Amino acid sequence: MPKNKSHSGTSKRIKVTGSGKLRREQAGRRHILEKKPSTLTRRLEGTEAVAKADVPRIKRLLGR
Repeated sequence: MPKNKSHSGTSKRIKVTGSGKLRREQAGRRHILEKKPSTLTRRLEGTEAVAKADVPRIKRLLGR
């Protein structure tokens, strides 16, 4: 039986912390930034925890 492969799109977007929690970047910070207020772009900095309801599905995609 072949090995399971992790979903490469998901693995690029979501990082697993040392304790096993899932972290993701926030949406809305890639392009068309000139018309967005700088307060919004500052608020979207950094990473967020993945929503509790999505964790089992994403862990399955990551092969965990």
